[in-house]
This record gives sequence, C-alpha cells and structure tokens, in this order.
Amino acid sequence: MLEVEIDGNKLTVPGGSTVMDAATSIGVFIPHFCYHKKLSIAANCRMCLVQVEKAPKPLPACATPVTDGMKVWTHSDAAVKAQKGVMEFLLINHPLDCPICDQGGECQLQDLAVGYGQSGSRYEEEKRSVVNKNLGPLISTDMTRCIHCTRCVRFTEEVAGFQELGMPGRGEHSEIMSFIGKTVNSEISGNVIDLCPVGALTSKPFRFSARTWELSRRKSVSPHDGLGSNLIVQVKDHQVKRVLPLENEAVNECWLSDRDRYSYEALNSGERLQKPLIKQGGAWQEVDWTVALEYVANGLKSVIEEHGADNVAALASPSSTLEELFLLKKLAAGLGVKNTAANLRQQDASFATAGVQWLGQSIVELAENDAVLVIGSTLRKEQPLLAQRLRQSVKKGLKLAVVNPHNDDLLTTLHGSLVTRPDQLVEGALEVLKAVAEQKGASVPAHIDVAGVTVSEQALAIATTLVASEKVGVLLGNLAVEGVRAAELHAVATAIAEISGAKLGVLTSGANAVGAQLIGFNATAGAFAKPKKAYVLLNAEVDFDTANAPQALAAVEQAEMVVVLSPFQSCAYDYADVILPVSPFAETSGTFINLESRPQSFNGVVRPLGETRPAWKVFRVLGNLLGLAGFEFASSEEVRDEALANGIEGKLNNAPAAAVNVKPVAASGLTRLAEVPLYQIDALVRRAPSLQATVDAQSAATLRANATTLATLGLVAGDQAKVVQGGEAVLTVAQDDALLDQVVRIAAAHPLTRGLDGAAALQVVKA
Repeated sequence: MLEVEIDGNKLTVPGGSTVMDAATSIGVFIPHFCYHKKLSIAANCRMCLVQVEKAPKPLPACATPVTDGMKVWTHSDAAVKAQKGVMEFLLINHPLDCPICDQGGECQLQDLAVGYGQSGSRYEEEKRSVVNKNLGPLISTDMTRCIHCTRCVRFTEEVAGFQELGMPGRGEHSEIMSFIGKTVNSEISGNVIDLCPVGALTSKPFRFSARTWELSRRKSVSPHDGLGSNLIVQVKDHQVKRVLPLENEAVNECWLSDRDRYSYEALNSGERLQKPLIKQGGAWQEVDWTVALEYVANGLKSVIEEHGADNVAALASPSSTLEELFLLKKLAAGLGVKNTAANLRQQDASFATAGVQWLGQSIVELAENDAVLVIGSTLRKEQPLLAQRLRQSVKKGLKLAVVNPHNDDLLTTLHGSLVTRPDQLVEGALEVLKAVAEQKGASVPAHIDVAGVTVSEQALAIATTLVASEKVGVLLGNLAVEGVRAAELHAVATAIAEISGAKLGVLTSGANAVGAQLIGFNATAGAFAKPKKAYVLLNAEVDFDTANAPQALAAVEQAEMVVVLSPFQSCAYDYADVILPVSPFAETSGTFINLESRPQSFNGVVRPLGETRPAWKVFRVLGNLLGLAGFEFASSEEVRDEALANGIEGKLNNAPAAAVNVKPVAASGLTRLAEVPLYQIDALVRRAPSLQATVDAQSAATLRANATTLATLGLVAGDQAKVVQGGEAVLTVAQDDALLDQVVRIAAAHPLTRGLDGAAALQVVKA
C-alpha cells in the first residue's frame, strides 16, 4: 500500500494504482476523454493533466503511477490552465453543431467545455471535415466530431477481441475508420456507442428519433440469453426508443450484446397483435377478452373430457417470465395436464439431470477459474458477454479449451482445441476423458466405454491443461445439450469433471431456462412426436423454436384445439384456433432467473400495446374461469413469492439423473451442423430489422462447408445448393474451412431452413 495526498486529502492505495485510480477512490473528479476503467491506458486526449509535486510539468492522471508520498493537485491553477489549454485544442476542429447532434445533452465534450472551455475561439482558420464511414446497420457515424480518444479502437481489439477499427494518419489527418471494405461486425459492437464521448458514433436505429432529455429511464432485464444483462430502457410517448447497459459488475459489467441493445425494435413492430383473435369458419375474427378466454376455457375442458388430460400439452419459450411459467404450470396441474415443456429445442428425451441445470458457479467465479473446458458451443453467439468475460480472463492467465464441431475463432488464445464432426462430439469428449483418467491414474466409470478410443494430440493437450489446473470448470453448450446424443455427452462431461475435480456447468438457452426447470417444466419428450389433441403455446413459435419444426407443425395442425399466447402475428394463423395478444418483457413485470441462479425482477417500462395483456394475468383469469383453486393473485410479486417459496439453491444439480451407457460410434457420410443463429434465437430478435441486416444474420442464410466437401458435392462458393432433409431448402453456398470434411453447416430456426427435418437423411445437390 502506498500513501498519497490528493488535493490535501491523504489516502492509501495499492501499489500499481494510477493517480486517476486514487482520485476516483475518494470521489475526486478529474476530467478525461480517452480513459475508461475497462480499457487500456492511452493517455492521448491529455484532458486529465494534473499538477504533481516536483514534476516540471503537468502529468496525465490516467497514466501516472502513484509513488509513496506523492502530492497531487487536480484543480490547482497550473492543472486547470493545462486542462483549459487541452480543451481549446480539442475544440479547434470540432464542429459547432450541438443542436443537431444526437449526442447533445449526454456529451462529455459538451459537459467539460462548460467547465474548461472559453466563450470564443482564437482559431480563425478553416476547420477540417472528415468523410463519414459505413460501419454497418447498427452504428451511425459523424466523424468530423471525433476527438481521437481511440476508445472505440481499443474496445474492438481488447474487449471484442478483434481490431475492427483503427486510426491511420497523424495530427489533424488522423481518422478513425474500419478496414477497407469492412464494417464492424462483432456481436457486441454497439458498446462503442456508449464509449464514444462525443457524437461521432451513435445508434443508427435510434438516430434522430428523440432527444435525450425527452426520454424516461427505467430499469429492466434482457430476455435473450441466460446471462440476464441489466438494462436501462429509455422511453418516450409509451414507446421504447433506446436500450443502454445498466452497470452490474457481477453480471454484464458495463456492456451489452447487440441483441440486448437493438431487439427493442420488435416491440414497435407492425407484426404486434393488439386484440384477441378466434378462428371461425376458417376466418379470423377480433373478439373481446371475455369471449376469447371463455372460448379457451370451454375448449380445453371439452378436449380433456373427451380425450383425457394426457392428450393436452402446455409448451412455453424459456424466455417467458417466472410468473408466466408458474401460472401456466399451475393451470396445467389443475387440469391434470402433465405434458409441460419449456426447452422445445431439446432432441434427446433421455437427457435429464438430478436437479435444475445451471452454470455450476457464479459468473464471477467462472471467470476466476484457472482452466475452463467448453464442449459443444458457439460460445460467442450463444453467450456473447460470457465469451467476452472469459476472453478477459484468458489475458489474466485462464486456460481456455474447447471441444467443438467447428473451429470458430473465439478471438482469444486457446490452450487446446479438438474439432469433431457434429455427430462425433461424444467421441471427442471420450478422448479427453480417457486422457484425463490416464494422467490422474483414475478409472473411468463402468457405464462409459473408452477401450477402443484413440487419444489425439489435441485431446491430450486439453487433458494436460485440466489436470495441471487447480480451479477448473467444464461447460456444456447449446450444441451439446440440444443434440441427439445429449445424455451421452452429459455423462462423459460429468466423468471429466469428477476425475479432474472440475465444476460442471450447463449454458442454458433462453433468459429463464433455470426458472422453468425450477418450477417443474420437463423436456419435450413426446410433445410433438406423439401428437396431442390440444396445445397451449406461450411465446413459442413452433416453426422456429422447436428441434424438429416439420414434426411440430404437423402435430399442431392436426390438433383439435391450439391456443397461442404471443405478442406477434406469426405462422400461428395457419394452425391456431385462438390467439391471445400477451405482453413482451417491456410491457409486463416479472422475474428471470439467470444461468447462475440469480433471480432478477423487473417492472414493465411501457403500458401494454392496444388490448395486449400480461400473460400471468391471462392465466390467472383462466384459472378462475376453470374454477381452479389458488389463482387469487393481485400482483406479479405475489406470484413470484409463491413460485420461489421453497428456495433455489437446494434444487440446483447438474449431475445425471441416472447412469447413461456410452459407447463410441463410428461415423460416415455427410452430416449437418445445425446451430440456432445469433439473431434467430427468439421472437424479438427475429423481428428487429437492424439485427436482421447484420453480417451475422445474412451469413445464417448460407450453406457452408470446406473446400474438399464442396468439391465432393460439385459446388463452389456463390452457387445455389438444394438441401433435401425431409423438406427442401435452396441456399447460397459459402466456403468455411473451419469445418471438417463431410460436414455442412446449415442453420436451424431460420426462415429458409425451418422446413428441414434434422432427423432425416441429408442430401445436397446443385440447384
């Protein structure tokens, strides 16, 4: 610890602290632009110049390390003169366009110019202007306003992991720009907007739609992935206009993924439903809520009386709130319905854990591990901010290893990477298990056969990393737990964790998958494979949110009664009997339990659109209409308290529910890697125009394979290929050398591919 005096205040700080760190610790503000606590020190704006005893000239507070006995003055005449001099230089070329700048009212330059600027400028020469750059559909540019703080450049390199922006030139010829012909395509690119201290980088979808002082600011939680990012939702005239990060160091730090930031566009979509609809004589008619709910209640009672409760299924999206899921489960239980599911993409009915699946540790603890093994995950797309946090941990010494059916760049250093075919993930994990067991001198569980497994160099490297590390985490991603051999892969991962002393975690999909399991939503076993007579669907679109869309569509189309609760119009028009417009997350209060089992409650930020109603209220009224007990709730908080009455911690357990026999299987022939794309994960992102215009979204509509596989199929990049797998799809071909031979990458849950049956034989020919 070092002693330092700042503006007459004596304090002690850890060795290695800067003057900026010391000042911040006691609440002393030093003006700055280029400094940011999550980025490296650049010291190029010079706004933070301070006076230091015995120093011949002012020093930058952000880059000056504290020494024992140092005396610093942040607001002395010398310091203020230096700061005012810097401000004068910054304003020499800055345009005087604050009234039309989207950053006006929340601009750091504007704020500091009030304190450190002058009423007039001594600079009479012509100001420079800079041509704007195309950074993609999410980020708007006015580069003449740029003050070259380089925050955006450092963010793309250090946090996002890949330098997509740079600053060529010197002096007044310096410009921030992307690489020639490129846009900024990171899944967390929107954070450069928050980082920009001026109006050079702003939100393209938000541009010119409101002034910052017109917006109300309300807290919420992201509904897209298991992280549960904290949000500030900005509202004007009962419409969501913008979403910003709410800092929470334990969850999302100060960042947001792009889907958290821009999916709000769907809330104002023209596809929003506003009144209940009932199909009569093949035509849809708007009705009031009383008629619609009585129709639903009578229809469900009729089906149960005629066919029994086993012929009814209640299915939901894992992004539904805890309160909605709890009352749907309670309603189903009251009717005797046992078929309830919230993970509709799970293909392996035998995959089951002894308790609720979760991360196995807190997000902060995961980042503090010595080594982490990720199995079967498109990590940057499944959990963008968790991938970012692990990337930062790797810089501090964490050893990251992966076993994946692809070789996607995680934009960080890997201490082991084993690439397999999609149908050989289990065999890849078996290699690691055998190597770990041999190095630890332990025996493999009897129900897992590793006798014929040959350990590759890659698997050996991963095993060595795990065995040599003290704190280890093993994570199963979405490709693992939603695959056809999920139970086998889970058994192998459990054995790896037990032998290496690691904590096993599951990267759940959806904002509330942990909450859904907590209140008893089971897997989809038989929900569509054996069609039911009636379905209740909450926030779930069977053509996108299920493992086998053709099978699911066939099941709901032949059902006698299909009740859809959704904020949006969808293909439900083709198969539903009644559609009830329910509120998305922004229009209802509720709770999400994230993948580390943290309950996060939030309130609605705008009033429901039209006659839309929160789903928990709809289920409450349905319970009353059906004469069921225990539906007298006055608020969502009462529902939450009952749902969580028995606690969470004792119910978390990633261990297998029963021993699963695992035996290596040889593979041959063409196989498909079918992951859910980043911007097809739920109904909101699917309807956000800006997200659908990104490179990520556009590339999801392609068939990708390596050069050898394309040559075998008689295809080259740019061709049109016809894919036959149950149904048919025509896709543009792209070359992807991150895949193994005989592997084609064709996205699931996409408008062009939803007709494909993942369980059917795969055939690819030139269209």
